[in-house]
Amino acid sequence: MRWGCHLPRASWSPGLGRVLQPADERIPFLIHWSWPLKGEGPLGSPRAFIRHNGSSVGNGPSSGRHEQLLRGIAASEAIQRHRRNLAEWFSRLPREERQFGPTFALDTVHVDPVIRESTPDELLRPQAELALERQPPSAGLPPLALSQLFDPDACGRRVQTVVLYGTVGTGKSTLVRKMVLDWCYGRLPAFELLIPFSCEDLSSLGPAPTSLCQLVAQRYTPLKEILPLMATAGSRLLFVLHGLEHLNLNFSLASTGLCSDPEKPEVPAAIIVNLLRKYMLPEASILVTTRSSAISRIPSKYVGRYGEICGFSDTNLQKLYFQLRLNQPDCGPGAGGVSVTPAQRDHLVQMLTRNLEGHHQISAACFLPSYCWLVCATLHFLHAPTPAGQTLTSIYTSFLRLNFSGEMLVSTDPSKLSLMAYAARTMGKLAYEGVSSRKTYFSEEDVRGCLEAGIQTEEEFQLLHVFRRDALRFFLAPCVEPGHEGAFVFTVPAMQEYLAALYIVLGLRKTTLQRVGKEVAELVGRVGEDVSLVLGIVAKLLPFRALPLLLNLLKVVPRVFGRVVGKSREAVAQAMVLEMFREEDYYNDDVLDQMGASILGVEGPRRHPDEPPDDEVFELFPMFMGGLLSAHNRAVLAQLGCPIKTLDALENAQAIKKKLGKLGRQVLPPSELLDHLFFHYEFQNQRFSAEVLGSLRQLNLAGVRMTPLKCTVVAAVLGSGRHALDEVNLASCQLDPAGLRTLTPVFLRARKLGLQLNSLGPEACRDLRDLLLHDQCQVTTLRLSNNPLTAAGVALLLEGLAGNTSLKHLSLLHTGLGDEGLELLAAQLDRNQQLQELNVAYNGAGDTAALALAKAAWKHPSLELLHLYFNELSSECRQALRDLGSAAEGGARVVVSLTEGTAVSEYWSVILSEVQRNLNSWDRGRVRRHLELLLRDLEDNRGATLNPWRKAQLLRVEGEVRALLEQLGGPGS
Repeated sequence: MRWGCHLPRASWSPGLGRVLQPADERIPFLIHWSWPLKGEGPLGSPRAFIRHNGSSVGNGPSSGRHEQLLRGIAASEAIQRHRRNLAEWFSRLPREERQFGPTFALDTVHVDPVIRESTPDELLRPQAELALERQPPSAGLPPLALSQLFDPDACGRRVQTVVLYGTVGTGKSTLVRKMVLDWCYGRLPAFELLIPFSCEDLSSLGPAPTSLCQLVAQRYTPLKEILPLMATAGSRLLFVLHGLEHLNLNFSLASTGLCSDPEKPEVPAAIIVNLLRKYMLPEASILVTTRSSAISRIPSKYVGRYGEICGFSDTNLQKLYFQLRLNQPDCGPGAGGVSVTPAQRDHLVQMLTRNLEGHHQISAACFLPSYCWLVCATLHFLHAPTPAGQTLTSIYTSFLRLNFSGEMLVSTDPSKLSLMAYAARTMGKLAYEGVSSRKTYFSEEDVRGCLEAGIQTEEEFQLLHVFRRDALRFFLAPCVEPGHEGAFVFTVPAMQEYLAALYIVLGLRKTTLQRVGKEVAELVGRVGEDVSLVLGIVAKLLPFRALPLLLNLLKVVPRVFGRVVGKSREAVAQAMVLEMFREEDYYNDDVLDQMGASILGVEGPRRHPDEPPDDEVFELFPMFMGGLLSAHNRAVLAQLGCPIKTLDALENAQAIKKKLGKLGRQVLPPSELLDHLFFHYEFQNQRFSAEVLGSLRQLNLAGVRMTPLKCTVVAAVLGSGRHALDEVNLASCQLDPAGLRTLTPVFLRARKLGLQLNSLGPEACRDLRDLLLHDQCQVTTLRLSNNPLTAAGVALLLEGLAGNTSLKHLSLLHTGLGDEGLELLAAQLDRNQQLQELNVAYNGAGDTAALALAKAAWKHPSLELLHLYFNELSSECRQALRDLGSAAEGGARVVVSLTEGTAVSEYWSVILSEVQRNLNSWDRGRVRRHLELLLRDLEDNRGATLNPWRKAQLLRVEGEVRALLEQLGGPGS
């Protein structure tokens, strides 16, 4: 993934002024109320309002209140109630927006898109078939601010009707919603009364006649009292008609007669036509928003100004949007107490800003405010507390719902084909062909071939024309990377993989055999029963032996076709699993790090750092396939007109499980294993994951940077399993205490737990203590080496050891214990009666503490081995420890050197392998000094023995030590 959405489209409906629905219920306008609004006069903003680039904010309250046409206390109170109701309604936020924090509101993050004034001549000019390039501004027509929309035109004529148009994703709905809120808070003083209408709502009324007064009274109850005064308001009355493409308007007098009476019942479309004709309420101001394909539905003579919403064509607007959106405070600590600090948010913004400045393709994507939203939502998913059940697939599905929910490709088309369904069929085909051929750059011929495939009628060409004008730019963008001029790419790379997965799970990919076989099977199924009945009667009258065979063949045909479909699903599952386990991707970053790096501009490791990889990577494709089969995403897709049948989802899941069961047993590198777990997290099916991962016995994620999201993924997938894990290796994973708390359910299933090299301090020992004291803990080996636990941390660990009955091997190598830590261990070691091995090497301990611990270990009933090498021990202390180990039978063996007497210690390879493994992280001077002491000890013992076999062994170990010294830059002898 690399980069993407804006606030949801408006879809207003009856009910303003009535009791509001609870915030989580489905409401036609896909926004939810986030705070109560109080105040007198034009509503005061409940928070400090920030103006950004062409805001519609006025410089002060309206002047000349004595000239208001809507006079009277009753009228003022009615308008005030109307303002409050509108503000409550339009301030509601959808669930997708509430994730950004409790203080998030449109007032605090809104950045006005660029509005370019256009002329009727430009609108009539024929466009290229693939009009994806940004249109340059017309000479002499500077960008418009919201406050300038109704200014007089170049000839000084008053502008009464303004039409704003743009493709999907440019921010039409957000702009209208912001304008309504501005009026509610008194920041549009030019208008005394604002009445918004959703054309989608009006179209749902059908041909039932109603009047303008009835429409207003039904939707805005407080305005009932002032309906007779609307005609006197003049230009200070503003109608907002949002989504004109939903209405089929006909301006011919033969179809729509003239009507000037707001109280006369008419078809809703006729009321809108007469408003736009200026025959009804001729002095009123009107603002219309529409998709590009519907501009021609209003004759240009009725329009005073056209404005094209061009999105964030200025990179500075993109940067401002990201700063405002990403700096919102979090909702609070998530799972495990995870939260994002202000410094971390600033760092994300800085990295993203640098990438915008240096990477032109991401800037081209964020030209659409929609994709700016998607970028922020993805970064929030990767770095902030993750809401329960939120997945990457659900973010992309919600993103499409916010932009396409309820949208028909053409409202007048009898097929009622949804815009998203058409995109899945056309753009999904292009995306899948790119994934299957491993390419992300497409020629104009590639795009045209997928768009025009199967088109035969004039109606189908009209649908294609509408899609090209309204939505093609949403999915495809011209490539601006050097060497690919003239090519097209998906606006967001991850969107290609999402659409390819959607194309597959919707069953849109069919071979010729499948298409023909389905038609034949359906035909045979329809006539099979009748033919079977006739043949059965004939078989009784005439002795035809072949007739029973023919009857059986008729019954077999549908089953044969079912098997063909089943084979196709298995082939898709095979392709998906092979993509997930491609050996070429084994040593790259996991998909979550790849996404973060592509957005923030941090490139992952490559074979040749200065060159792009030879092959494109599509590791998100299988993740999205699994995610789209989850129940939540299927429900949202059904709202978009892309239903996935439950039976089809079940059969696809069975095919995937069958293939995963075969290939998923192989040992995977850590990054690929995390990708496998992320697939299960996206699928959100615990039973499926439990069956597929039932054979997993080793969880090796060593070296994977375990962010809060990754910890959540691992805990969600493996935390509820029942079988034990032989080993959980999380060495060098940048874990913190919050990550430990999140992963506790997984740790409870582990027998061997490796947490080395994670910079865990004393605070983490509190969580480790709780783990050891848990009644379900079955950890037998705990490796905590190379973590700054210190003596304070060991004190907490000893509390856990006192109540633990499973732990047998504990490694505290290089954990900064010092004398105090070893003395604590010596004093309380007897509180645990099961420990068999204790490693406290390289802890800077002196003679006294080491001897005390050795004596305590000698008395311990179960301890067999104590590691004390690389501590600050004198030669006398080392000899005393050797003597203690050979004093009598039984007791713990103490390892302090590479030798035992004049022989090589059987643990010499363990000591040197630890040194080799930690050579780059340990203090090189200190390690060199210890190795020189060990080398001198080896040489002295070699000179003291006459046994040739022992001499040979000592010489071999000396060579190993000299090799390590050479790596450290020290003398080899």
